Amino acid sequence: MKIESIKTLGDLKAAGYKCKSIKEELRDNLILKIKNNETTFNGVHGYENTVIPELERAILSRHNINLLGLRGQAKTRLARLMLNLLDEYIPCVKGSEINDDPLNPISRYAIEVIKKEGDYTEISWLHRSERFAEKLATPDVTVADIIGDVDPIKAANLKLSYADDRVIHYGMIPRANRCIFVINELPDLQARIQVALFNILQEGDIQIRGFKLRLPLDIQFVFTANPEDYTNRGSIVTPLKDRIGSQILTHYPKDIETARLITEQEAKVVEGQNNAVIVPDLARDLLEQIVFEARESEYVDAKSGVSARLSITALENLLSTAERRALIAGDGQTTIRLSDFVGIIPAITGKVELVYEGEQEGAAVVAYNLIGEGVKSLFPEFFPAIEKLKRQDDDSPYDDIVSWFFNLKDGLELLDDLRDKEYKALLNSISPLDDLLGEYQPNLSKQDSYFVKEFVLWALVEFKQLSKKRFTEGIQFKDPYGSFINGI
Repeated sequence: MKIESIKTLGDLKAAGYKCKSIKEELRDNLILKIKNNETTFNGVHGYENTVIPELERAILSRHNINLLGLRGQAKTRLARLMLNLLDEYIPCVKGSEINDDPLNPISRYAIEVIKKEGDYTEISWLHRSERFAEKLATPDVTVADIIGDVDPIKAANLKLSYADDRVIHYGMIPRANRCIFVINELPDLQARIQVALFNILQEGDIQIRGFKLRLPLDIQFVFTANPEDYTNRGSIVTPLKDRIGSQILTHYPKDIETARLITEQEAKVVEGQNNAVIVPDLARDLLEQIVFEARESEYVDAKSGVSARLSITALENLLSTAERRALIAGDGQTTIRLSDFVGIIPAITGKVELVYEGEQEGAAVVAYNLIGEGVKSLFPEFFPAIEKLKRQDDDSPYDDIVSWFFNLKDGLELLDDLRDKEYKALLNSISPLDDLLGEYQPNLSKQDSYFVKEFVLWALVEFKQLSKKRFTEGIQFKDPYGSFINGI
């Protein structure tokens, strides 16, 4: 059907157009995608076997949907991606405030225009990109905002009394007729406003200032809510929950591979950074592991959640830290260092809610410790585990490294702004590290080896084999016992 040639109601009828509800549109187009084995929700990772099948079942059932989950779990993105399941264009009565279907008008304006103009009634075409409306639930939202109110200016201009329904100004929901309407953070919506949604969801009529209008609005509602909001700020009133067809639980990525896909897809990285900064795979894995550690940390409020935005902004900060270092040092290209991870602390502190014990420790200290915990968790995947207790006669693959530091009186200082040449020379001076990497990571590229060498040093600190001191200009590694004996 060529929409350019269809300009009136008569043209629409001649073309054989059949009106359908938005829920039928979503259902029919989803069925086509499933039959054609197409991806229904592009760019959403980790939900293939959990959230997306439940969402597809809800759409097939023509349900209004509540997406329940912690922050940063792609709830709003899922709602926006539902636009791809709508028809590309739908016809509307031209001039209608509520996108009236020409074959099934519901507003007084559209009914009167069609009655007067008949088949010559002008129509306009609405693209699916314009069929999305969103409202963040805040305490100041009123019934007038979302449902409508009497407009005294309209009454004065049209010389109508307040008893005439033409003085009504429609709110966001009626104006979203035949659209997807999202209310984010539903529990934050005052109970009296939630009550105003009852009839819209179930019976299809609205009431404005005493006017009871029978408007069978055609809307796909999607609500989002954080389970923590149920106790902190408000709740979804029970009758409203009862009217929402499907409640779907979202979740965070369950493995590092999925988390990396999301981070690399969402991070805003400029081309110059991609060319100037090389990021080893281990560095990307460590970044995600730090977020996993935050979600399990006793210092972080698990009920509040740790958003996927943490790893996204942390990657951006990590690249910028290395880029700045290279600019200062005059290096044209550089590789991420583990010491660069200190640069992601501002991305962590702004995105985690701490419990009382965490507040006592301090946000920056908790964030710094999470980096160490990430190193500790990943280390056994690449090198032999470091036993906490061992017999004196037992050899360890790390003995030579520890002995090297034991004989180093003043320790090893890795300054944050070292040029690449100086940084590599310092790590190369620890000859036992080359032996360790040669035995357990023989296929490691020369380029990535320096990150892994520093990774080993951090891990030895976490397992109490070495000590590490952070100072303004960088990090100092020492053997704790050697420095103690030398002091004596």
